[in-house]
Amino acid sequence: MQEGIIKRRGLMLVLSSPSGAGKTTISRKLLEREENLRLSISTTTRAPRPGEVEGIDYRFVDDSSFRCMVEKGAFLEHAQVFGNSYGTPRGPVQRMLEQGGDVLFDIDWQGTQQLRESAREDLVSVFILPPSTEELSRRLHARALDPEHVVRQRMAKAASEMSHWAEYDYIVVNEDIEESVRRVTSILAAERLRRDRQIGLRAFVEKLCAETEQRD
Repeated sequence: MQEGIIKRRGLMLVLSSPSGAGKTTISRKLLEREENLRLSISTTTRAPRPGEVEGIDYRFVDDSSFRCMVEKGAFLEHAQVFGNSYGTPRGPVQRMLEQGGDVLFDIDWQGTQQLRESAREDLVSVFILPPSTEELSRRLHARALDPEHVVRQRMAKAASEMSHWAEYDYIVVNEDIEESVRRVTSILAAERLRRDRQIGLRAFVEKLCAETEQRD
């Protein structure tokens, strides 16, 4: 294949799961291994956690600034989770897709629904499930990021979040992180080869056919 004849529009890879099921760890490993994959940096009204860096983990804003961005249509999707607002800035994502780059989203089912409404052709959605309720609870306690009352809130909300599994293109049960990463990597590789993502493919095939006929 001649260089530059076929180009590919980027895709939006969404990973969703209840808190503690492993989507953030899977996302981190994917980003380490996939050169053409970039994380969508969400804007949020919540306070930074220890070690989080502005512009790398999130863009941190106050409630007033977030509302202003919503009114201006600056987000592809936005939602409120555990009392805090989260949103995906529209401009950076659209530019990356047009340049053939893939964008990774670590968002919940509400955000995924909004993306599906606004950009279905670009969306590939994967829901990560825990292998059991007991393991989900163990992971939430082991990471020690939240106080006990927040852990209880997350466990209480998990069933509601998991009830949306059928809205996703793919389901991965995260029993083992490395195996789950391999599965999501396989999904990404296959989706990159979808016919409708190949810009210039029709012209390339027509050229092949014409050259073949000329040889006969």
